[in-house]
Amino acid sequence: MRAIRRFTVRTVLPAELHDLDELSLNLRWSWHAPTRQLFSGIDPQLWDSVKRDPVALLGALGPDRLAALAADNGFVERVRAAAADLHRYLQDPLWYQQQVAGGEALPAAIAYFSPEYGITSVLPQYSGGLGILAGDHLKSASDLGVPIVGVGLLYGAGYFRQSLTRDGWQVETYPLLDPDGLPLTILREDDGTPARVSIDLPGGRVLHAHVWVAAVGRVPLLLLDSNVPGNDEAARKVTDRLYGGGGEHRLQQELLLGVGGVRALRLWSRLTGAPEPEVYHTNEGHAGFLGVERIRELVAGAGLTFDAALEAVRAATVFTTHTPVPAGIDRFGRDLVSQYFGGDNQIPGIDVEQVLSLGAEDYDGGDPTVFNMAVMGLRLGGRANGVSLLHGEVSRGMFNGLWPGFDSREVPITSVTNGVHSPTWVDPRMAALEAEKLGLDELTADTASSGWLNPDAVTDAELWDMRRELRGQLVDEARNRLRRSWRERGASPAELGWVDDALSPDVLTIGFARRVPTYKRLTLMLRDPERLRSLLLDPERPVQLIVAGKSHPADDQGKRLIQQLVRFTDEADVRGRIVFLPNYDIGMAQSLYPGCDVWLNNPLRPLEASGTSGMKSALNGGLNLSILDGWWDEWYDGENGWAIPTADGVEDTERRDDLEAAALYDLIETQVAARFYDRDERGVPGRWLQMVRHTLATLGPKVQATRMVADYVHRLYGPAAVAGRTLNAPGFEPARELAAWKQHVRGDWSRVRVDHVESSGIREVPQVGDLLTVKAYVSLGDLQPGDVEVQVVHGRVTEADVIEAFTAEPLELAETYEAGRAAFAGSVRLEASGPFGYTVRIVPQHEGLASVAELGLVANA
Repeated sequence: MRAIRRFTVRTVLPAELHDLDELSLNLRWSWHAPTRQLFSGIDPQLWDSVKRDPVALLGALGPDRLAALAADNGFVERVRAAAADLHRYLQDPLWYQQQVAGGEALPAAIAYFSPEYGITSVLPQYSGGLGILAGDHLKSASDLGVPIVGVGLLYGAGYFRQSLTRDGWQVETYPLLDPDGLPLTILREDDGTPARVSIDLPGGRVLHAHVWVAAVGRVPLLLLDSNVPGNDEAARKVTDRLYGGGGEHRLQQELLLGVGGVRALRLWSRLTGAPEPEVYHTNEGHAGFLGVERIRELVAGAGLTFDAALEAVRAATVFTTHTPVPAGIDRFGRDLVSQYFGGDNQIPGIDVEQVLSLGAEDYDGGDPTVFNMAVMGLRLGGRANGVSLLHGEVSRGMFNGLWPGFDSREVPITSVTNGVHSPTWVDPRMAALEAEKLGLDELTADTASSGWLNPDAVTDAELWDMRRELRGQLVDEARNRLRRSWRERGASPAELGWVDDALSPDVLTIGFARRVPTYKRLTLMLRDPERLRSLLLDPERPVQLIVAGKSHPADDQGKRLIQQLVRFTDEADVRGRIVFLPNYDIGMAQSLYPGCDVWLNNPLRPLEASGTSGMKSALNGGLNLSILDGWWDEWYDGENGWAIPTADGVEDTERRDDLEAAALYDLIETQVAARFYDRDERGVPGRWLQMVRHTLATLGPKVQATRMVADYVHRLYGPAAVAGRTLNAPGFEPARELAAWKQHVRGDWSRVRVDHVESSGIREVPQVGDLLTVKAYVSLGDLQPGDVEVQVVHGRVTEADVIEAFTAEPLELAETYEAGRAAFAGSVRLEASGPFGYTVRIVPQHEGLASVAELGLVANA
């Protein structure tokens, strides 16, 4: 008999144990080993059976057990000490507060929007790298004291649970989540009723959402839930599952995330007294409508025009793009978006065409019928970035059409390379070894990690014993998961005796785990099955592979790749050396990364924006074996792993895959396995451990998410806060003035031109050290000389007279004439030999511009 309603009843704790409630609800426990040990010590078997979930653990304890714990003075004292430690962590001044005390102009609060968050497997609100990155961002912000407020959606079924059929086909199930059984609290009004936000929908419908709060250390994470009374059935399903729908369903999710998210922030500040965010950071384009809501607030509350409000909003907005794959960007039909911002839903004072212009692909090669969420993110983001140096370069080329006339190198998209939250991903035993021998923790990693280069601090024998212990832990975990997977596939216990001997704690272990879009090439390792088989079964230097990953439910091509791999792993002769583990999640990852000796990554270059799984492996002493893409292109140094050669220029994808797979096999056989099995008389691989030490010492500090968040603070959040404060001054006069100035410049730019350029000062045969003098005569129409910057652009040229690596230097106003004409002059010292060229251009200039390319206007000679 099915229940008509389901809910979770939470335990009432004895007064002596009241602090356990706070400790269970603050997700710091997910990366703070002492707190986890406190909970696991209550009942280790029960702790494992509830999947290491403190809320579920407390709910599973009976009254007698709670009474016994309350009477245990030693345990009560440990609980109080843990609570006191948490309170110190939440209240003490940390790195960010030191920066503010040192005089740096930083925001009082930062809003961080993301469609998914991977914080702990207990809160399954993530699908892959984007969510894990968001979770690590919040955790590291908490550790540094950065005053971030996270905003997202609470999905009723999260992503999905993956299992396999007998023939290896992926099957998705969606276990329903009860918020009352999760480490969340609902935001309530002063009278105790649940607080809610509301959004008008077409046809007179209204979408309501409650706001749940997850405490991520010092960071509150606001999660909007549409499954609430007062919504019709369709509206209740808006937050039913992560990435579960397309079209209008996805648009409604993104409206709730962006528009509803801003309204949730206003609720949060009103009810808690928290400061209003000064900077808004949108993690990928899904939350882009937050900018439209903030524009609406300023138009309605401050009487600004759309253009003036847009400038005020842009100044304090940071946009991070995560995909170099156009297919990964959400695009909606203009007609569909019009239904939500036009007609009866039109925002007072804002025309629907103004909203549509934000996401319009009105550039060469664009589709005029669609609304592009990434394009809106870039137009609303005064500062934008990719997530690795290479991805920044790819993004500048990908979105160059938004800044016509400028070289892709000048497109205003910078990069902040991703990092990972080491307390989450470093195995507790590895962390304990680092703390004991090196005094190393996540906040001192940049200075203390060089201790790994001292073989007396941690000996080779100690390091090798630790690596074998972690590998053995992974083998045990993999066998358990493998057995469970085969049972779900219909195998009987009598068929599974081989699982007891699958994998080995003494064999070179290579890991590969990630989402399964085509470009990540899950099955590249299968291009030559016999070559792979010979590597796995080598009698002297065997290799074992542990593979995991989920395909999007609608991606049948990705599911076929999984099936192809699973069918190979099922073959009787290799199944002890290669396994596919279904339902890849944080819980699996936390044993997979530490236990692998090598982390494999073989995407189609340059389609990996950053990737972070290899970083997590590196922090545990793993070496990377990867295509030079994403972060690895930036930080590979020849001693921290291996770079798989790429067949650049080969357009036949099948041929390219064959070539790169062959290179992969060769590397594993001749270099990776050879070095792993090169042992001294003690059985220790000294040369291998040299690479491990080098990785931990030199790569370890770089891949920290604390480094990443500090980069965001200094390079993006701080400047955005200063720009926002400037334009949001009382009366918003600076925003009004900037909007009017831009309108004037755009309206008159067609009359701006370089009329004539003269040069002098160099001899007949120019030499290094000569001073080239340039004078440019220009026409500015109705613009004033102060509205523009006239630049001489110079550098080395190709045979086609294209300036390759160039420098742009301003020329000074020399003379003014009638009819808007002027002369600008300056000089350039020739500092390098070889072919040299220069040109002159005019660009807009205003103190409110974050980049000379911001308006996409340029007049070239």
